[in-house]
Amino acid sequence: MNKILALAQQHERALALVAAIVLVLLGNSQLAITDPVESNYALTAKEMLASGDFTSPRIYGNYWYDKPIFFYWELIASFQLFGTSEFAARFFPAVFSVLNVLETYYFARKLYDRSTAFLSAILFGSTIAFFYLSKAVITDMTFVFFFNAVLIAFYLAYRSGRRWLYVLAFFFSGLTVLTKGPIGFLLPGFILLVFLCVRRRAKELLHMMWLPGMAIFLVVGGSWYYVMYTLHGMDFIDTFFGVHNFLRARVAEHARDDVWYYYTLIFLVGFAPWSFIVLYQIKKRWAELKARVKERRFSDAAIFLFVWAILVNLFFQCMATKYVTYTQPAFLPMAILAGRFLLPKMRLVKRVAACFYVLYAVLIFSAAIPLCDQQSGRSTAAALRNLNPDGALVVNYGDHNNDRIHYRTSTVFYYGANIPELIGRRELEDVQPGGMNWNAKNVMPFLAYEDMPAETPIFIICETERLPFLRGRLADSALEKVYETHDTTIVKAIMPQRHVSDAADGADGEASK
Repeated sequence: MNKILALAQQHERALALVAAIVLVLLGNSQLAITDPVESNYALTAKEMLASGDFTSPRIYGNYWYDKPIFFYWELIASFQLFGTSEFAARFFPAVFSVLNVLETYYFARKLYDRSTAFLSAILFGSTIAFFYLSKAVITDMTFVFFFNAVLIAFYLAYRSGRRWLYVLAFFFSGLTVLTKGPIGFLLPGFILLVFLCVRRRAKELLHMMWLPGMAIFLVVGGSWYYVMYTLHGMDFIDTFFGVHNFLRARVAEHARDDVWYYYTLIFLVGFAPWSFIVLYQIKKRWAELKARVKERRFSDAAIFLFVWAILVNLFFQCMATKYVTYTQPAFLPMAILAGRFLLPKMRLVKRVAACFYVLYAVLIFSAAIPLCDQQSGRSTAAALRNLNPDGALVVNYGDHNNDRIHYRTSTVFYYGANIPELIGRRELEDVQPGGMNWNAKNVMPFLAYEDMPAETPIFIICETERLPFLRGRLADSALEKVYETHDTTIVKAIMPQRHVSDAADGADGEASK
């Protein structure tokens, strides 16, 4: 009987893994590359592959110091394997999503038992955040896997006394830094330091194999940074560390999101449906939990997981710039804690997870694919290729109001040629990269109205709602609408010899306020 039960459980685990693999790959070839984030990664990898330079990220022909190299290497490898396509771009995020589920199972199994491990993996792999990130062409699933591996290796070394595992933690920390930046060393280090202090084991820091560990960390995580500094000097340091790390921590890129309750809401939504189920179960079992707190009946493992989850959220809450994916490194400890807590509700968890997997599969085709099309320039690029077989100049007319430039990088990714952003000469200095500000992201090519070629066809991509402003700006030019969707219009224009007056230089900016 025990053998039959064990066999059934093995089949159940295998079936759950297959379901996760199917889900993360389902529809990937149809999900368009979207703006504003996915397209930056995809276009950068595409240009690196074309240039044969696999060291320095570049976009629009310019060096691009937004993120470290590891995720770009993933995309390049995938493009070489599968061609430059949507499926290829989403392949490694899907792979690392499955690895994250297996990692959750592995660690929960080490801490507790197979039932808790199975439940924790199901919880982790069926959240809304997991579903989104498994499809997204961003660094997060890779980063989360390496980040979690750092803390798993640390705790296993701490608990077992096998201190060579600390070296493994340094190795994974190097990969984390190579994926996301300094946060891959600082945050895990902060978590393990707080945990050791809470457990009054700070002396363990003296036994963490610092010499071999740091040597491995510097080779794995630091080599690329050293090469980039030797190639690009202080420009790399100022932009990567200054703007994309220091400035992001101190100045909110999107001020509306810099509120104290931001990550509380993100957790409730991202960890759904389990966040609400856990809260309901806490309410039902409040007296029992209260007694456990009073008697301090919590294991060392539970304290470690709790410190890990709480500090990730608190750390990023203190950062000025906030993104919905930042606290994903807290989901593994949350999933294991929730798995242990919901163990008596195993059947409920399985049923809810199965329902959500079906729901996610339906949403891929009914919502995700149409929404990605709306947030992508794929159809615009296809229209341009049909409308412009002779390769005439293509430009973009965006909104520069409130320090924003509405520019679809995905159009460039699909079209295969750079598309300059139209702007007045007097406005150029205000948007060019330079200094410690968010202009560092404005690496797209610019073209002044005054420099547009005269008496030759030009195709202008314009947001449909901004078409009246474009007509006003180019009132003395011949304009013909040649393509239109719900939010994008392509205009064919022919400029006269003197198509823009000096007086019109600031008219568009005033009109858009």
